[in-house]
Amino acid sequence: MPTEFELRQRNAQFANKARAGKNPVKPSRQEKLAKRSPISLWALGIVLFVVLGGVLFELLRLIFL
Repeated sequence: MPTEFELRQRNAQFANKARAGKNPVKPSRQEKLAKRSPISLWALGIVLFVVLGGVLFELLRLIFL
């Protein structure tokens, strides 16, 4: 049975070959996480709603009051 070091080494070799285009594979978990945004879409939507809504209400207050 291969040791943990050998498994890691073989995995690294396979990943390098896959990145070079020799073996078509799904993107690795690290590559997926690197492409992900640090904030989810719904959280971004809430932040934009609060900020833009506040600006809109402030403009309405300045214009009509």
